[in-house]
Amino acid sequence: MRIFLLVLIVSCQVFAQGLIHEDITKQAIVKIYTVSKVPNYQEPWNSTMQRSTGSGTIITGNRILTNAHVVANQTFLEVQRYGERKRYIAKVLSVSHQADLALLSVEDSRFFEGVKPVELGELPQVEQQIVVYGYPMGGDTLSATIGVVSRIEHQVYAHSGESFLAIQVDAAVNPGNSGGPALSDGKIVGVVMQVISKSQNIGYLVPVSMVRHFIEDMEDGHYDGFADLGVITQNLENPSLRRYYHLDENVTGKLVDTIVYNSTLKNVIRPGDILTAVDDHQIEDDGTVAFRDDEYTSFHYFIDQHQMGDRVKLDILRDQKKLQVEAILKQTADDILLVDTIQYDTMPRYFIYGGYVFSPLSRNLLLSTNVNRVQLNCYATQWATEKKKEVVVLLKVLASDISRGNYGFAMWPIEKINGETFDSFQTFYEKMQSFKGQYIVLEDEEGAKLVIDKQEALDKQNEILQKYNIEFGRSVDLRQ
Repeated sequence: MRIFLLVLIVSCQVFAQGLIHEDITKQAIVKIYTVSKVPNYQEPWNSTMQRSTGSGTIITGNRILTNAHVVANQTFLEVQRYGERKRYIAKVLSVSHQADLALLSVEDSRFFEGVKPVELGELPQVEQQIVVYGYPMGGDTLSATIGVVSRIEHQVYAHSGESFLAIQVDAAVNPGNSGGPALSDGKIVGVVMQVISKSQNIGYLVPVSMVRHFIEDMEDGHYDGFADLGVITQNLENPSLRRYYHLDENVTGKLVDTIVYNSTLKNVIRPGDILTAVDDHQIEDDGTVAFRDDEYTSFHYFIDQHQMGDRVKLDILRDQKKLQVEAILKQTADDILLVDTIQYDTMPRYFIYGGYVFSPLSRNLLLSTNVNRVQLNCYATQWATEKKKEVVVLLKVLASDISRGNYGFAMWPIEKINGETFDSFQTFYEKMQSFKGQYIVLEDEEGAKLVIDKQEALDKQNEILQKYNIEFGRSVDLRQ
């Protein structure tokens, strides 16, 4: 009987401590109310207002950790603590749209009174139990769901379209959970970011390792981002390909196909090199590395561990000779892609010339339409070059008496202006503005032409803008 009572007393104490710990954690869970200004990429002078909610966690430094997509394009933010009805005005302190992470601040110090910040934990193990907190659809109060870590590997982040390490969990995750913490032993191991629709409880977390990278990156007050090597590689699993490069069974890695013109590796490695290791971690023939015993993910994992400006060490095989080289990480994906990753917190760039609407091709624009998607999607897979850093499209033609017969030109990529190529939207705009002749001739890559009478276009410009209720004929960056 004494043994039974002792066990009962100890069990009650542990249970009571668990309840106290849980209550302390709950105090740090935040509901986020967002009003956002969503750009219209088909009508880049327009936008709409939307309201949404998400979740977040109070961490050290009186900061709130959440997703970037919870606060993307925000114009007004409010936050509300668990167990309280008062809302406080918040602002974005820093944001990484790449990693879908953001930090918020609240000027009113009363918001943080009596709250113990939640600490960051370590990258969890597969099968480790986690608790997901947040404010998902289906109610207004705090929700908690329990699950386990199913797998850890690189996944495409829906918010940015870039691939980073992610934690898959089987805990129920729904709209509104975004930005909320996944806890293990009372510490944050990940931040809820996305789910696979029509799946059986497949949700994904931004792992705590990505959170630490983001917070360390922001210590100097400037976000530098996650680096990209700027090289195109292919797997070496094919036997014929391996024989062609005279590789024995002990050599594994990735074949370097192309190096982007502005890559930091341009004068360090060459096409045809075999990339065999990164920071002394062996790269397998399928492009993966072991980041823990018996656990593999993309070799970019060890690139993502570095901050911008760090040096990365690469082992390569060149003409059967082993070499070790170093490169300084300087660029993100947007520095080397022909079409930038999905953009937020900015309005689209455009200008109107006599009713002809021009814009740089962006992934936001691609996602907004199905017009000419096959051709334009090809540009989205290409790297920038010295001669072509951006694609310019004729977005649409506003109907008027001077544009009759040209209404079929929509999402039309332009290669030349008056027989000359250009490298960017800014250069194209300057050439349009400085042209001195009578006719502006635009061409696509197949030679199809569109002709604009310069004087006629300028004479009709204001009339066309007024007719379509357009306040400005160009985006704010060009007005400046």
